[in-house]
Amino acid sequence: MKLSIVVPVYNMASDNKLRFCLDSLVNQTISDYEIIAVDDASTDASVDILREYEANYPWKFKVIQSYENRKQGGARNKGIEAARGKWIGFIDSDDWIAPDMYEKLIGKAEETGADVVGCDYSMVHEHTMDIGKLMPNNTMDQTGVLDHDRYRKLVMNPGSMVIKVYLKSVIDENHLRFPENTFYEDNCASPIWMLHFTHFEKVEEPLYYYYQHDASTVHEISVEKCEARLSMGKRLIEEARRYGFYKSYRTEFEFAFSKLYYMNTLFTYMLGVKKQKLAFLKRMADGMKQEFPEFQNNPYYQSAFDEEQKRLAAMHMKSPLYFLIYFKLLYFYRNHIRKK
Repeated sequence: MKLSIVVPVYNMASDNKLRFCLDSLVNQTISDYEIIAVDDASTDASVDILREYEANYPWKFKVIQSYENRKQGGARNKGIEAARGKWIGFIDSDDWIAPDMYEKLIGKAEETGADVVGCDYSMVHEHTMDIGKLMPNNTMDQTGVLDHDRYRKLVMNPGSMVIKVYLKSVIDENHLRFPENTFYEDNCASPIWMLHFTHFEKVEEPLYYYYQHDASTVHEISVEKCEARLSMGKRLIEEARRYGFYKSYRTEFEFAFSKLYYMNTLFTYMLGVKKQKLAFLKRMADGMKQEFPEFQNNPYYQSAFDEEQKRLAAMHMKSPLYFLIYFKLLYFYRNHIRKK
């Protein structure tokens, strides 16, 4: 079999989200493929919809039902274990893809000898096949036969996992899996996975539709999700050390950690969580001091963030209490000025 498409599903029955996704999968132009839909203990009608598609397309649609919610990473792992394809791709169950996405990605792989191929995506706010806001993913200077320089760039910017196909033999040989029972598992898995592949190519077209809606993970900010970012940051460094990548790309992992564990979490927490806790802010600062005490001198860090972000981060690292007070006053002042 040429391709396995793994779709983790959790409570996506409403607003036609799941059906729109599945329709885009069963109508792919590539031949000889399977769709593995893993229901992650949904409490709505998602399983009924999946069973309907399984009945209508028994030759290419398979449902795996989990009675324990292991979140997206756990559902994907179940899909990997069941996959029979030479290639494997992942798609989120509220998104959808162009009819020829996998034909183009695997065609590119066969043409070039690549063992991982990606594309771009567009952000859309309604169920449509019209291209939305173009979101380039990965850069062409990351493509080709992978060497130290390309790996270095991929550690810092591995790109989304749902817009790629991966040669499954590489996944199997290296026992690659996703973190389970957490959010933001891609932030940990993606750079580690890319370091195991040898040739990356890209189709410069937006073949994936990333659906923006109120229930999207990116729109829901909670303490639990901020905690997950901290956990995935730590897991990223643990995995880098376990696979032997850390020493060769320490500077790049320092930046990746400071972005995931620290900068993204710090400002998301302050802007998205209603009742910020000093204890959480102290724990973040202590985590940075323990893992990368000199991260503010990292050259990638210096160029990636603007001066105000770096100033606020320096303030936080020096005194989480002072930062908390200052940030709240600053936010109140800017909102007050904006309302005038």
